[in-house]
Amino acid sequence: MKILGVKFVPLNETLEKRLQTLVVASWLFIFAFGDILGLLLTAYLLLYTKTIRYFLLPYFLWMYYDWDTCNRGGRSEQLWTRVVRNNVFWRYFCNYFPIKLVKTVDLDPKKSYLFTVVPHGIISMGIFGSFATDELDCKKLFPGLEMHVITLDQHFKIPLFREYAYILGGCASSIRSVKYLLSTPPRSPYTGRASIIVVGGASESMEAMPGTYRTLVKRRKGFVKLALKYGTALVPVLSFGETDLYTQIYRPEGSTFRRIQNYIRNLIGLAPIVFSGRGFFQYSFGLIPNRVPVTVVVGSPIELPKIEEPTTEQINEYHEKFMKGLVELFETQKHKYVKNAENVTLEL
Repeated sequence: MKILGVKFVPLNETLEKRLQTLVVASWLFIFAFGDILGLLLTAYLLLYTKTIRYFLLPYFLWMYYDWDTCNRGGRSEQLWTRVVRNNVFWRYFCNYFPIKLVKTVDLDPKKSYLFTVVPHGIISMGIFGSFATDELDCKKLFPGLEMHVITLDQHFKIPLFREYAYILGGCASSIRSVKYLLSTPPRSPYTGRASIIVVGGASESMEAMPGTYRTLVKRRKGFVKLALKYGTALVPVLSFGETDLYTQIYRPEGSTFRRIQNYIRNLIGLAPIVFSGRGFFQYSFGLIPNRVPVTVVVGSPIELPKIEEPTTEQINEYHEKFMKGLVELFETQKHKYVKNAENVTLEL
């Protein structure tokens, strides 16, 4: 039904779909404003409660003691974390799009891998649903592997919200954190580890437009250097449909608009994107992502030797191998998940 050019949700929309939309909208609100909400809630508890405020002192002491956990693997394997990751909330979240997780080969459950993901999209919904929850059975698809999703380190500095980031298996996106994940053996001698990183980060989100797959992999070589230093296999991962969830005001590099975006991103660490999806009661505009299928495809591992101090030539050599493997994965899988696939290429 359209009124004044706005397409509204049908009145007979199923309860299942309405619940899915509510869950995604709720998650988006928490994700987008979690840092601010954590600070506001902490201030409220300190200033306007008579009893709870006294529990904040030991909590702050705990934060001080626990400050560096985000750089030491997080808390992804704790029992209460597993309970939250299996919550029915995530079933509605993943079914909204829907999100699917596909593996192309079996991985050795006793080895460690660096899952290197493209594209980032606006918010990386596919990666979150696939690896920060257990709804898509990532632990069954890749048995024996601890899953660690690398995300913004600033989330772990905010009271209360940091606990939410830990619950979902988050680790900081710092060099120290990645080095720890790649160099330290998993908690159990019988398991391996999968560290999931979206290499394009905030900068790549500014390239996300429907029907395109623009990445910044060609500019990013730090992950290859670290993988070589610790002899960790690189696994190319593609999130098909991720860039179709939103539209945004897009301007190329060199434009005034992009220079302003880059300045703000460098200042605050977040990309200032002007984007639009749909609303709760209409499909024409809003902050909720469009209901578009997202398929996360995990490719074959690219084995790397262990080189304590890799040279620039060695880094470039294996970076080229990774890009070749990434393009090969895209070309072999795109016809299953991309419309008009023959006209779509992976831009590195």
